[in-house]
Amino acid sequence: MKRILIADDHAAVRLGLRAVLEQRPGWEVIADVDDGRRAFEVALEKRPDVAILDFSLPHMTGVEVARLISKHLRETEVLIFTVHESRVLAQEAFRAGARAYLVKSDANKMLLAAVEALMMHRSFDDGRFSAGPRREQNGADAGGQKLSPRERHVVTLVAEGYSNKKISSLLNLSVKTTEAHRATAMRKLEINSIASLVRYAVRSNMIEP
Repeated sequence: MKRILIADDHAAVRLGLRAVLEQRPGWEVIADVDDGRRAFEVALEKRPDVAILDFSLPHMTGVEVARLISKHLRETEVLIFTVHESRVLAQEAFRAGARAYLVKSDANKMLLAAVEALMMHRSFDDGRFSAGPRREQNGADAGGQKLSPRERHVVTLVAEGYSNKKISSLLNLSVKTTEAHRATAMRKLEINSIASLVRYAVRSNMIEP
C-alpha cells in the first residue's frame, strides 16, 4: 500500500485530494493536516511515500517542510501544491528537495500522474516546471557569506518583483519580518538598492534576466 500525506490549510482542498487519491487502488491517505509544523511531525511519525504540501502553510511553508523532509526522510518524495504559477517559487521548491511543483488549477489533469511519478521516485515534469536532481543548494553571496534559506527566498521574490505584502502572504510572515529579512540579506550582500539586488539575483542565477 502506497502512503500519502496531505497538508493544506483549506479543509475543502484536503477532502477533495483525499477523495481523488483514494480512488486509486493501492493508495492510502494516511493523514491530512492544516499546518506545516504538524505536517513534518506526521511525516516523521508515519514516513509516507509521498507528501503533498501546500506552498503557503501556516507556521512553516511547504518549502520549509520539504527541506526538512529531504534532510531527514530520504524515502519520502514531496509535491508542492499551490495556486502560484511561478517559475521562481518552483525553483525554490526544487532546491528544497521537492520533485514536483503542481499548480492547483492543473490538478484535474495532472495530480494522479504527478503522484504516480513520485511513487516511482521520478521527478514530474508538467512542461512548465521541471525538477532537477534532488539536492540542497545554499549558494554563497559574492562576499563569501551565506544567506539563510529564508533570506534567499525573500531576495528571490523581491528580485522577481513581488511586493513585501505579497511575499509576506506567501511565506506566512508579517510585513515587518519580511522587511527585516530583506534588510539583513542586503546588508550581508553589501547592497543598498533594489536594482542592485535584482542584478545580484540575475548574476547568481536566482532568477532569469
